[in-house]
Amino acid sequence: MSAPARPAAYEAETEHGVGWAIFAGTMLAIVATLNIIGGIAAIDDSKFYVQNVEYVFGDLNTWGWIVLLTGAAQLLTAFGVWAQSRPAVWLGIGFAGLNAMAQLLNIPSYPFYSVSLFAVDILIIYGLAVHVGRD
Repeated sequence: MSAPARPAAYEAETEHGVGWAIFAGTMLAIVATLNIIGGIAAIDDSKFYVQNVEYVFGDLNTWGWIVLLTGAAQLLTAFGVWAQSRPAVWLGIGFAGLNAMAQLLNIPSYPFYSVSLFAVDILIIYGLAVHVGRD
């Protein structure tokens, strides 16, 4: 006995989810790279960030470490998303949500950059939750 044939709509929906997985993984890797670079710049007290800003937690150096570690975790998760690992999809949603919150708290240091990364994080969450998260 052979397995029942899948409808064409199911195949198209599955292919559509693969495209979103590639997109979300790529955006996650780009945001991770930007976070790693930004974290190193903040740790190094670079002139990239606005000076004399009040932060919610700690100072610019503390934020640099938070962003650097988040970026490293996001980069590893992006590879897992590309490998179609289910735990990596959930970690990608979690890290994108964590980064979205961190970027909103980071608005005082670099407003337009933070809002841009926040918008990309929302796209990552959407792509992973809606199109990749279902079977």
